[in-house]
Amino acid sequence: MNAFEVRIGINPLSWMNDDLPSLGGETPLEVALTEGRQIGYEGFELGNKFPREPEALKALFKQYDLSLVSGWYSGRLAGRSAEEEIEAVGPHLELLAKNGATVMVYGEVENSIQGAPRPLYQRPRFFTNAQWDAYAERLEKFARYTLSQGVRVAYHHHMGAYVETADDVDKLMARTSDAVGLLFDAGHITFAGGNPLEMLDKHIARVCHVHCKDVRPAVIKLARNRNWSFLDAVIAGAFTVPGDGAVNFPAIIDRLKRHGYRGWLVVEAEQDPVIARSYEYAQKGYRTLRALVDAPFDAGMEAA
Repeated sequence: MNAFEVRIGINPLSWMNDDLPSLGGETPLEVALTEGRQIGYEGFELGNKFPREPEALKALFKQYDLSLVSGWYSGRLAGRSAEEEIEAVGPHLELLAKNGATVMVYGEVENSIQGAPRPLYQRPRFFTNAQWDAYAERLEKFARYTLSQGVRVAYHHHMGAYVETADDVDKLMARTSDAVGLLFDAGHITFAGGNPLEMLDKHIARVCHVHCKDVRPAVIKLARNRNWSFLDAVIAGAFTVPGDGAVNFPAIIDRLKRHGYRGWLVVEAEQDPVIARSYEYAQKGYRTLRALVDAPFDAGMEAA
């Protein structure tokens, strides 16, 4: 078994939201980078305020003594060919590769309703094996290409998209090779009705990136019962940082230790920074993960 080796990073969503720019839109990027570094984070994922030119991005991270963790890519393989996607990803892939990122967060946005004012049950779905097979074939081809450039696809199961539930993840993993890595997001799989520990146990060998997002079950229940959109749920506080919700992070970190996970743990929690103050919550997320990572091997383990 490989030795457990992680770095703790954060997504700028704690300070500013890409899908809903009104949340933290007035906050300068420099504030997020300064506060994140003060708290102890080693790196950031990209957001919409980062420079998109490789050398400019490298200079920015060097200025704050931070590393580039990864960056979300809005893929459309559900609606276009692998060749078209390879052409489209070029600048983003170069940005990641030239700044030392080894994984790319792939989010399928074709027909996604994650940013639309529509109830979550209206999300897109693949209904037949043939549809799943065709999608997986395109994803496989795309992932093999990015891997040839030194960056592995970290596929993000996401609310409001084609791959949302644990069953969706099972279908996708069964149809693709190790070239397609899995981004494990504890918050999204819990919101989708899945058990994060069961999913992690099943697919841990494919996990190449981890988003540490906690949930508030009472808000999720309201979101389902009242047919809220994804953004409605975010604004109402469905997500929060590790240690502030109901997800069993001690058990999750224990699983990752036992497997010998090597990579980033990323605090990522869409919240309204006016209500969930950025520094306070980013610090809480960091301290929660730091304590779990630094704990003796099976300390904090809870029965799943």
